[in-house]
Formats: sequence, structure tokens, C-alpha cells
Amino acid sequence: MKLYDSIGPNPHIVRMFMAEKGIELPRQTVDLRKGENREAEHLKRNPHGQMPTLELDDGSYLSEITAICEYLEEKNPSPPLIGSTPEERAECRMWTRRVDLNICEPLANGYRYGEALKFFEKRIPVAPEASPGLKMVAQNRLKWLNEQMADGREYLCGKRFTLADIHLYGWLHFGNQVGQPLDRTNTHIAAWFDRVAQRPSAKA
Repeated sequence: MKLYDSIGPNPHIVRMFMAEKGIELPRQTVDLRKGENREAEHLKRNPHGQMPTLELDDGSYLSEITAICEYLEEKNPSPPLIGSTPEERAECRMWTRRVDLNICEPLANGYRYGEALKFFEKRIPVAPEASPGLKMVAQNRLKWLNEQMADGREYLCGKRFTLADIHLYGWLHFGNQVGQPLDRTNTHIAAWFDRVAQRPSAKA
């Protein structure tokens, strides 16, 4: 296998997942700033032109971070970062879906349509007028999540550190760098964020 890697939160999430599992793979960097991800060579790997992409041993390609991480989990089940039972896997997938739809996607598009508009307007459809609202949605849903964490849970799935935590951390870490900093009045999320940041994998 081979990972086509780049800057940005999505590749960071996959690298962090791999680091937690002790998975090491050959990597090839794709330069997003130069638009290499939109060139024919990469579009053969991923017609959506996104990053990262995983080349499998049979020469086929897999993209989308959840799909990549689930594949790596099936290939390397220990330590489990999605789950060891149907119940654990369902719980992780539920929380991953919640944070992705309600926090990570609005945060991402708030940035793409706002601060990064000039970079993205020639690459994807953009809606600049939506940026403030999307950022508001992400902050609102983060406040909701903070309330869910008030029951003293250590991670999103209780005591289990999972893909859901990695996914949310990757995007909140990115948000801190691009004008959507974590509101630390969300004290439970702030404490969770600091715990995850201390993990060696966070630096992957």
C-alpha cells in the first residue's frame, strides 16, 4: 500500500489514525498549493481531486478518510480504533457521522467560502454568502457536543479513544489555524481537546 499525502486536516486525520495503530506506509506528497491534486495524474487515483488517497496492494485506489480508516482497521484490527464488536463499531460510526456532518463540514466550508475563497473559487463551487452562517452552525453544534460531554466521558465513545475523536480533533486543530478557534468556554470540549493534543499521534 501507499499513501498519497498532503497538507490539510483530512490527511492529518489519516496519519493520526495510522500512528495510533503503528501503521507505516510509503508516502508520496501531492502539492495542493500547486494544484497537483487537480492534475490528470492524481485524478486517475481520485476523480474528485481530493486528498488523501490510499493505493491498495492490487493497484486500486481508495479515497474518503472514513473509508480509508475503516479499511486500515479491517486490515489491522489491533488496537481497535473503531470497535471490536458490532455495538462498539456502531457507536463510533454514529459519533463520527455526527461530528462530521454537524461540525467538521460546516467548519470546512465556512473556511473554503471565506478566508480561502480566492484559493477555492477556481476549484470548486463556492458560496461566499454562506460562510458566516456555516461558521455559526459549527460553533452551535460544538456547544451542543460540549453539553453531551458534560457527563464526564473522557472521549466521544466514553473511555474508548476512536476514529470519532481523531476526526473531530483534526478539524478543530485546523480551525484554530484558520480563523475558527475553539471557544474554550466549551470547557468539556476544551479539556477533551487538550487530552487528545497530548497523544503522540497528534503530531503525525
